Amino acid sequence: MKVLFLVTEDWYFLSHRLPLAEAVLRQGHEVVLATRVREQGQTIAEAGIRVLPIKLRRRSKKPLQELLAILEILEIYRREKPDIVHHVSLKPVLYGSIAAWLARGPKVVNALAGLGFVFSSQRRLARLLRPFVKMAFRLLCNRPGSVVIVQNPDDRAVLLEEAGIAAQRVALIRGSGVPVDQYRVTPEPEGEPVIALVSRMLWDKGIGEYVAAVQRLRAGGLKFRALLVGIPDPENPASVPERQLRAWHEQGDIEWLGYVDDIPALWARSHLAVLPSYYGEGVPKSLIEAACCGRAIVSTDMPGCREIVRHGVNGLLVPAHDAERLADAIAMLLEDPEKRRSMGAKGRELVQQEFSITRVNAETLALYEGLLQ
Repeated sequence: MKVLFLVTEDWYFLSHRLPLAEAVLRQGHEVVLATRVREQGQTIAEAGIRVLPIKLRRRSKKPLQELLAILEILEIYRREKPDIVHHVSLKPVLYGSIAAWLARGPKVVNALAGLGFVFSSQRRLARLLRPFVKMAFRLLCNRPGSVVIVQNPDDRAVLLEEAGIAAQRVALIRGSGVPVDQYRVTPEPEGEPVIALVSRMLWDKGIGEYVAAVQRLRAGGLKFRALLVGIPDPENPASVPERQLRAWHEQGDIEWLGYVDDIPALWARSHLAVLPSYYGEGVPKSLIEAACCGRAIVSTDMPGCREIVRHGVNGLLVPAHDAERLADAIAMLLEDPEKRRSMGAKGRELVQQEFSITRVNAETLALYEGLLQ
């Protein structure tokens, strides 16, 4: 079997899909990746995956450039003749499905890690694109030999009820999984408590609400450190400008660390995970990692977030866009170490039961086998 992944960015494949590709390789199959190669191409190739550079860009809107991207994908599919093409995120799902239909060959797996900017944002561009994307889903994702993977029941309901995709064409696989044995639970560090938000720096991830909540708590006299971990994403219209992140850092509102490679080490020196997202999440990997490290979580009562955070069990959920309620929840857990540690232990159990990479890979490989029967 030859599986070809279509992903816009090499870094995203490395962080979210490499373990699945390695599981396919271990079964003796071939894996090819078509992606925009920036810094991670060599690392991916060293894992035994053949990398094909493509020109597909997430933010491009020029009609001719988009048509050429579809034709480039089509040429790859006709040349490579994969048994399965696995498209990851919105643009690869749409363009890859068109190319697969024209190539008249491969089975199609369309993986949506959340419905993202187009479905979650109230910006004018998102509102304009939404009806066209729904229509495209209806036309492209109902074909025999194809299936759409979603990560939470809310997204499944949207695809069934609003996009008109048949129920047998939609599979629910929660998250992209984490290797549980690589995320150890460590005791909370001594000293001033530390909260951390790990994410791409997008406004829709609740970055502004996080900073506002931190400022509110500091004004009330609560002593703690607040970390902001991640980098801007210029390809996303909701990206937080780097100058804004630096300004917050210089003012002492938060400590912006930028990109951090060793996430388990980050959680080992933190006490609480926070992600007040209203982005169209699948299941946020950063929260799965935090829970796996035994850290309690404060997040929003939104699709994807409430999959990994069970309110009152392993964390607290607050309404989106509400910095005041967010601050109250953070304060509650910072001031109650016993509850915080109990919630962290429950989070670890939840990940072991429902979000391990072993489970996610097994469910995805079973999906492949079902398509090829």
